[in-house]
Parts: sequence; C-alpha cells; structure tokens
Amino acid sequence: VQLQASGGGVVQAGGSLRLSCAASGRSFSDYAMAWFRQAPGKERTFVAAITRGGLGTRYADSVKSRFTISRDNGESTLYLQMNSLKPEDTAVYYCAADRTRYGAYGTDYDFWGQGTQVTVSS
Repeated sequence: VQLQASGGGVVQAGGSLRLSCAASGRSFSDYAMAWFRQAPGKERTFVAAITRGGLGTRYADSVKSRFTISRDNGESTLYLQMNSLKPEDTAVYYCAADRTRYGAYGTDYDFWGQGTQVTVSS
C-alpha cells in the first residue's frame, strides 16, 4: 500500500487542523492505521491508531481528548482531527499501515507515508 499524507500547515495555539492520509494499492480496509509524529531533534512517537474496521482506537496520553483518528474505507483515507493545538504538537506527522498489528510502536508498521508538517505558534 502507498500512503500520501496531507493537510499540515501553520496554526495558532488553540486552533484546529485535519490531516488526511490517502492510500492506494492493496485494499485499504485490510490495514490497521496509525499516526506518528516527529518533532525537531526528537524521536518519532505514537499519536493514535485505528483498527481495520474503524471500531477500535487508541491514543497517546498527550493527545487524548484533543485529537480524533478516523477512517473512510470507501474513500481509502485516514484522518486525524486535531483540536486545541499546542506549540508542543509541532512536528512532522506520518501515517502508517500494517496488516496484522494495531500497535503503538513504529516497528509495528510496515508502510509509511512521507509526512506532513504541522506548526503551532504560541
């Protein structure tokens, strides 16, 4: 599966953004999906994940209640709605896919998109 993330940009603290990840290739519904992020000078960290059917989700504590992961299997697209953004949310955001796991570690995912930059100004 090929993944293309989009929707990043510059937003003020307290604002919102919605990221999208368009998938092509194998059937999108065969894959659990996730978002990770990498801030400058830091390691890539888990943000959120969603099961293949979309009924199960999990979040990093730092984004719980502010971010919502969702998917549209008919449109082969993954989303991340980000509300109440904080400067510490500034990072490159990556979408990832895996056929067998629904994990919170980068090593759980075999396929990655190219990343989209999110910058939150204070």
